[in-house]
Amino acid sequence: MSLNSQLTIDPAAFAEELRYVMAGLREVLHEAGEPALAQALPWADEAAAAVPEDLPAERLVQALSIAFQLLGMVEQRAAARFRRGVECERGLAALPALWGDTLAQLRNRGVPAPAIAAALRELRVEIVLTAHPTEAKRATVLEHHRTLDRLLEQRARPGWTPPEQAAIREQILALLMTLWRTGEIFLEKPDLASERRNVLHYLRSVFPAVQPQTDLRLRQAWHDAGLDTALLGGADALPRFVYGTWVGGDRDGHPLVTAVVTRTSFAELRAQALDLLREQLQALVRRLSLSDRLQAPPAALLARVEANAAALGEAGAAALKRNPNEPWRQWVNLMLARLPAGGAGYAGPAELDADLALLEDSLHAVGARRIAEQAVAPLRRTLATFGFHLATLDVRQNSRFHDLALGQLLAAAGFAEHRVVDWDETRRRALLDAELASPRPFTRARSGAGLGAEADAVLDCYRVLDEEFRAHGPAGIGALIVSMTRSTADLLVLHLFAREVGLLVDTPEGPACPIPVVPLFETIEDLQRSPAILGELLDHPVTRRSLALQQRLAGEPQPVQQVMVGYSDSNKDGGLLASFWALYRAQAAMTEVGRQRGVRIRFFHGRGGTISRGAGPTHRFLKAMPAGALGGDLRLTEQGEVIAQKYADGVTAAYHQELLLAGTARSLLLDRHAPAGVHPLEATMDRLAAWSRDSYRALVGAEGFLAFFRQATPVDALEESRIGSRPSRRSGQATLADLRAIPWVFSWNQSRFLLPGWYGVGSALERLLAEDPAAFAALERELVAWAPLHYVLSNAATSLATTDREVMGWYAALVDDAALCETMMRAIVGEHERTGRLLERLYGAPLAERRPNIHAMVQVRAEGLRVLHRQQLALLRRWRAARERDPAEAATLAPQLLLTVNAIAGGLGSTG
Repeated sequence: MSLNSQLTIDPAAFAEELRYVMAGLREVLHEAGEPALAQALPWADEAAAAVPEDLPAERLVQALSIAFQLLGMVEQRAAARFRRGVECERGLAALPALWGDTLAQLRNRGVPAPAIAAALRELRVEIVLTAHPTEAKRATVLEHHRTLDRLLEQRARPGWTPPEQAAIREQILALLMTLWRTGEIFLEKPDLASERRNVLHYLRSVFPAVQPQTDLRLRQAWHDAGLDTALLGGADALPRFVYGTWVGGDRDGHPLVTAVVTRTSFAELRAQALDLLREQLQALVRRLSLSDRLQAPPAALLARVEANAAALGEAGAAALKRNPNEPWRQWVNLMLARLPAGGAGYAGPAELDADLALLEDSLHAVGARRIAEQAVAPLRRTLATFGFHLATLDVRQNSRFHDLALGQLLAAAGFAEHRVVDWDETRRRALLDAELASPRPFTRARSGAGLGAEADAVLDCYRVLDEEFRAHGPAGIGALIVSMTRSTADLLVLHLFAREVGLLVDTPEGPACPIPVVPLFETIEDLQRSPAILGELLDHPVTRRSLALQQRLAGEPQPVQQVMVGYSDSNKDGGLLASFWALYRAQAAMTEVGRQRGVRIRFFHGRGGTISRGAGPTHRFLKAMPAGALGGDLRLTEQGEVIAQKYADGVTAAYHQELLLAGTARSLLLDRHAPAGVHPLEATMDRLAAWSRDSYRALVGAEGFLAFFRQATPVDALEESRIGSRPSRRSGQATLADLRAIPWVFSWNQSRFLLPGWYGVGSALERLLAEDPAAFAALERELVAWAPLHYVLSNAATSLATTDREVMGWYAALVDDAALCETMMRAIVGEHERTGRLLERLYGAPLAERRPNIHAMVQVRAEGLRVLHRQQLALLRRWRAARERDPAEAATLAPQLLLTVNAIAGGLGSTG
């Protein structure tokens, strides 16, 4: 359970189930000959026994790791039970931020039902599953957790006899024994195929099963609100929830992602999509046992059955023979025969949907409305969501990598001057503008031409994209994302790579790129420059042509330019408050840039698993967006362990998807019907952001800070870890700038500083109070009322609550230089006290009183986490010493150390 979410739980259900599973774990440990471990576990009826000094560290850490995983599962289940109870007693509108509450708010604000229904048809939400190095658990362990959740749900159902209850308990105990005897961490780095399998599990098995639940929730809330149900009629009446992935496409600092990997990923996604449709069509065959002896089939259906069977030859005859006198089944058999499988089949999803529409109409024609709604309509929704591609695959690469590739292309083409990495923006633009006016490629080189490592990698990747586009169209191709976008030239250069492999499409206006080219603005400086960069991009002829082509291919009502904004690097760059406000200002300005040009901006939010990387309560995140920035079109990443926390079981997955859909709908409709103007506190936020950034940078830029960070956190252990397949550094340089934001945040979390999540906030608030008391008083009044303020300060309060001052001191004691340690801790502890004091003044009470859910979640974990921290510190000292004198001993200690990393991450509910 992530501590950045605010769970409201059923306390009695939580306590009872936690005691049950922990008693089971203790029993398993006793059976395994580990009575001392069993007695040391928390959350029993009696207090946990003191940990014996001779208890093997590895076994203790493993037991506590499992215990924390069980705690998180029980919390999620208790939260779901609480939500059910509220809705049973008070109705669907009683829970905040879900469809019932959203529809009530919209109606109270005067938004008419037809306007809501029309907006729902426009709504588009896309989650993109990534495999950043944040998932610390093995896939097999995640599967055991899913099985255990199902068994606990089975146990909770009433009506079991005592023998049946005992049988369920035995299954639970067997699974707990399996978890105890299964290693929790990767002893070898997970390969890309493993990461792809994990993502495919959700895309193939979880999300298709969840979609009918989310659709039903909307229809039920609509009905309960007393709205006309006819307004939600039709196949396209409900919002679109679609999926993307980076696994197999994200190349930024990841040399293992090759063209072969990307080609394999496209093929696997397509195969799984077709397998999903085949499975659902086969299930439909089993359901449609209607006989033509009991109802006369419509003539249109019979005619199409006969025509399609004849066109399919032997396969068509077999489809008819299989179910005589059952034309509805015969029609679905013919669809199955036409699914692409290496031979002639449907050209695309639209043809299959037309056949499903005919089936649906034929059922309505014979009075079988319910069968059409419950059997066929969900399959059409599956097809609309997953198509023949399952999910889009993005390709991401760093702007510097592209500069190197372009330089190698210029050298191969005979350009005397080709070191593009050394050119200024004016010179780069002059070259790009001249080349984009010409249709000829630089080299006409084939794959493996040896142009240079970067050029070969880029062009081989683009050849795969060209193959995919020409064979299957654009549906499965996501976006070309340029990380660390610094200028318009960083984006225009991608069109030259596309030209080189023949990917550009000829249009009457000139060559155009069919794949969206997407800037990723990550640092605060890049976010501040983003409106100007975006304006130049949108004004360029090649962009205008490309957006028009993409609009036609996607069937959009207006051109759409996607822009990705990064939460991790901007936070690492300037701290929580400065990062949040830079993102807010940039999105507002870029929305206006698009509006002036008739282009809708689709923001792609690169959020991670912790507050320092953009996480926070979903409904507050959506409410905190600047006006117009959502536009009914949300794209965001779900990373690492967050995927398992939010989507491992169907109930929780449906809840989180409903939050996204309802929040996006609320934002879209209120922007249209009750637009908010400029808030009076925006100028105050400008000051707070600048002051907090100054404070944060004064710390991280101080002499000796990097040495303090590297010794007072386990960042060196994380760099050795098997968590994720990606390197922890972009280029391997031992600098703070080169360190990825994920291990930066992860290491501060492990040592309980959580520094990127709060540092600088207290100094900024203190300065405001001293210099402008009236503005500070306005913050107090607007804390809850103004969503952006509430979101960022409540996130800071959550980060602060998750820190542990005493544990911070334990880790600081690892620093060799006592004077450096004292200097840094004086600054950090001072800011910690200052931030807590000022936040409590704004909240008007101790934070533990104002935010009891977060406080309770922290407290229940406290003692178990401290045991783990002590184990990690002891191992960290031994491992660091062994690295210098005995590498073999260090290699032996590393798995034990990484087990503590995994266990603490599980206890906190997040890695990076």
